[in-house]
Amino acid sequence: MKKRTAALLAAGGTAAGILLAAALDVRLAVRYYTVESDQVDSPIRLAVLTDLHACRYGKNQEQLVAAVAAQNPDLVLMCGDIVDDEPRMEEWRALLTVKKLADRWPVYYAAGNHEYRTGRLAEIKKLLTACGAVVLDGKCVRVAAGGQMVQIGGVDDPETGEENWEAQLSAAGSGLDGSHFSVLLTHRPERVSDYADSGFDLVLAGHAHGGQWRLPGLINGVLAPNQGMFPTYAGGRYEIGGATLIVSRGLARESTRVPRLFNRPELVVVDIEPPK
Repeated sequence: MKKRTAALLAAGGTAAGILLAAALDVRLAVRYYTVESDQVDSPIRLAVLTDLHACRYGKNQEQLVAAVAAQNPDLVLMCGDIVDDEPRMEEWRALLTVKKLADRWPVYYAAGNHEYRTGRLAEIKKLLTACGAVVLDGKCVRVAAGGQMVQIGGVDDPETGEENWEAQLSAAGSGLDGSHFSVLLTHRPERVSDYADSGFDLVLAGHAHGGQWRLPGLINGVLAPNQGMFPTYAGGRYEIGGATLIVSRGLARESTRVPRLFNRPELVVVDIEPPK
């Protein structure tokens, strides 16, 4: 009986250890989405990075850059909080990531609330531009990708001021020509009514960190900033009017005050394809 009890306890302890390891796993995951559109003639692959918060991904960020390279993207798109306002999260690491990526692919960037909270948003935008990124703050640009043209717009986080955010969204939308597939880079996922009316085909966002804690198949996220408990837009794909919203769970790990549970940091890959 004692041996049986000991065996059961050992098995239970092993199972609990495996479950805990899975819950706390912060290895980088790659998540894939496909969006079909008759506005493209051939596939376009987007690598989407959000919420890095200057976290470490190997020496000189080699793990993250290698993960992007393995996806062979046409464009790299960043949706804010790549830099962090917490001094312990060293800014050079975020800038190095952007530079390494921009040395190999076209990089487009929209700022998040933590860039704003540094109190140096204008300076950070200049640093990002110097690293090779195209900073989109109310702009909409035409870009070659996959042998064709697409349009990419971007807006600062609403924390920079509601009027500023609305003006930037309007300005970005006014740049659309209606004849090319269009992508909006934004940090906040929850402003869906604004995005649905913006004219963009695809909206990319972060900010929610996947709701921090998850129970896969049961609870998509427990708590997210600006959404509260059990957020609707914690991470995943959502259809909003005539647009598709994809929310990344982000790359943050050691920067978070509360550990992620069943919520691995992720690199998002979006394939835009002609209808089958």
